[in-house]
Amino acid sequence: MSVVPDEPSTVLEGAAGQLAGGDPRLDKLVHRLPSRMGDTVTYLLKPSSRWVRIPSGALLVVGGVLSFLPVLGFWMLPLGLALLAEDVPALRSSRSKVFDWIERRKPHWLDPSASKNDQS
Repeated sequence: MSVVPDEPSTVLEGAAGQLAGGDPRLDKLVHRLPSRMGDTVTYLLKPSSRWVRIPSGALLVVGGVLSFLPVLGFWMLPLGLALLAEDVPALRSSRSKVFDWIERRKPHWLDPSASKNDQS
């Protein structure tokens, strides 16, 4: 049974109706991204995009490790690990711990009414 909410939902749902990110907190963070980047991450989090997500996550991790080179940066490492956490169970628990930390220390990051350009 499905209940239709009164207001539109921003939850990313896969074909089976489960959250594509596996965690509603991930959806809230993706919703805060600029629209172009948010659309890309939304696509990568779909269950059907597994064969794109795994190589993308691995390349981002490698780019994060090589962050001393121009263009590459440290920002690539956490993004790559977050993408890989969808398919690697050992990383899921770490991702959950990071989301718990964000809820405690930076709750405004998960606030849907906050501005997308708020960088605090």
